[in-house]
Amino acid sequence: MQWIAAVVQLGCHRKQASSAQGKLRQREVKHNPNELRDSCHSEPGAKPGESLPRACRGEPAFAIARLARFVFAALPIILFSLSLAAQSPQALLAAGRVDQALQILDPQILASPTAESYNLLCRAHFELEAWDAGTPACEKAVSLEPNNGLYHLWLGRIYGEKADHSIFLKGMGLARKVHTEFERAVEFAPDDWKARTDLAEFYLEAPAIVGGGKDKARAQAAALAPLNPASAHWVNARIAEKDKDIATAEQEYRAAIDASHGSAFAWLNLAGFYRHTNRLDDMEQALRTMETRPLDRPGALVDGAGLLLRTGRNYPMATRLLRRYIASSTTVEESPVFKAHYLLGEVLEKQGDRAAAAEEYRTALSMAHTFARAQDALKRVTR
Repeated sequence: MQWIAAVVQLGCHRKQASSAQGKLRQREVKHNPNELRDSCHSEPGAKPGESLPRACRGEPAFAIARLARFVFAALPIILFSLSLAAQSPQALLAAGRVDQALQILDPQILASPTAESYNLLCRAHFELEAWDAGTPACEKAVSLEPNNGLYHLWLGRIYGEKADHSIFLKGMGLARKVHTEFERAVEFAPDDWKARTDLAEFYLEAPAIVGGGKDKARAQAAALAPLNPASAHWVNARIAEKDKDIATAEQEYRAAIDASHGSAFAWLNLAGFYRHTNRLDDMEQALRTMETRPLDRPGALVDGAGLLLRTGRNYPMATRLLRRYIASSTTVEESPVFKAHYLLGEVLEKQGDRAAAAEEYRTALSMAHTFARAQDALKRVTR
């Protein structure tokens, strides 16, 4: 802001100096009227009025003042651009402001395409659930840096979402790609517990024909144990569930709670287990406990609210969890804020408050204007 004030101040000084010089010039002309007439002659061959001094043309010296007015008129745009530049795409994605992240990434890629920029562009589309739009960006990031485990992980994730939303045969082909990318992610980043957890989950959910298998998942659980003991217990719990060994599964979920020192995310996973086994009162109690635990993964608040919404339980608690997350300073990319607003709109709509729900849907769209689920929901509550 200081540079703007300096421009204005300089304009004032120059205007004052020009005025003083003009008065002096007028006094001089009274003594020598021929001087002004002689000085106002154009250069030979010039058109009438061309190349004349400013005083001869009768134009006031207001160029600096006009510049200052332009700067002040453009100030909101300047400040908005500076605010975008001050925030990285990563920070904007964590804040759920995907539209603003795209405003930075699109020209950034045009000017200087990098693997990192393409990976972030992929993740922005991933937040929007625009799998087809995001896939080329993920693929480009991998092609530019083929030894980067993180980029293979995100490519595997977006292939996985496309597979879940595709017809059977296409989904099977994409599942093979998911397998390949997750294995490469672990190959290039063997100490990345998130990559190993995603790979273990793939082994549990995918049929053998595309590379799945519980024995492979057990191997990943063993590899996870020294990296993230709680995640290792979570994988073992999921294996027990697949084996329909409910008692062992619950023991493993509780072992994950102990290994994480009672973290909120571990309590969320136990709540999810209770939902799968239709123990909904126990699910609610686990979520109440989650509220009081160390918030190692803030997105647990959003996921907990989602469990309550899907089971039709305790909407006031779901509202409380979502408002707490939205108001926090620790929002994360895995749980975009615009989706938290959308989910809050759904909870309010279930309680019959259509006006408040519409406001939440509008807020979601103000951050991610192409988010289809919020668009559909807003049409539903305002028709």
